[in-house]
Amino acid sequence: MNVTYTERGTGRTVLLLHGGAGPASVTAFADKLAAEHPVRVITPTHPGFDGTERPGDVDSVRKLAGVYRAFLDDLDLRDVAVVGNSIGGWIAAELALAGGGRIAGLTIVDGVGIEVPGHPVADFFSLTFPQIAQASYYDPTGRTIDPGALPEAARAVMAGNRRTLELYAPSMVDPTLRERLGAVEVPALVIWGDSDGIAGPQYGRAYAEAIPGARFVLLERTGHLPQLESPDALIEPLWNFIESTEGKH
Repeated sequence: MNVTYTERGTGRTVLLLHGGAGPASVTAFADKLAAEHPVRVITPTHPGFDGTERPGDVDSVRKLAGVYRAFLDDLDLRDVAVVGNSIGGWIAAELALAGGGRIAGLTIVDGVGIEVPGHPVADFFSLTFPQIAQASYYDPTGRTIDPGALPEAARAVMAGNRRTLELYAPSMVDPTLRERLGAVEVPALVIWGDSDGIAGPQYGRAYAEAIPGARFVLLERTGHLPQLESPDALIEPLWNFIESTEGKH
């Protein structure tokens, strides 16, 4: 299938996977990463987001990871640093588990997907837009989206994105994922915002503990979307990790 993507920069390949907020949520960060470091940043749009085609049989995060494994094969990408935020982190984890020998490093940024007793993922689909902003940012001032103020086309895209997200991850977790993460064989870094109200820091620590040898970095005064709220704080540990994994595959 065709995958819509953009790219910028030259050098080591970084596959940057967006979350439920859509591809626009990683665009500025991709630009920043490529401008400041010698990397080729590829940012795909998950099939079904922003009006893109989604084949009917691609209806889970695990199947979506299979699409991206084929994507890496089709582009013959090697030594890839995979980075994912929110559901993109979950996809990145599944992609690392899918193998294929093309991934050299895995970075999960405020991901979802695992079950952690006592630390559930927020019931995203029951939240209002103000509640989503409150849960997603350390400082939600000015971050709330008012769909009623948007053009009809933009509202349609948002609605389509939400339906697609719910199809891929209706409960935001896979009960089997946490145990399966023990099979990840590439170096891993887990980065988390200390004020993440979607999946809190203890959830993030559990994510890191489930992956053999994974490092955990906590960002201060940051919520669920560090690439939007704290890009400078995010880019430092991310780049150090990307640099350290070069040539692993």
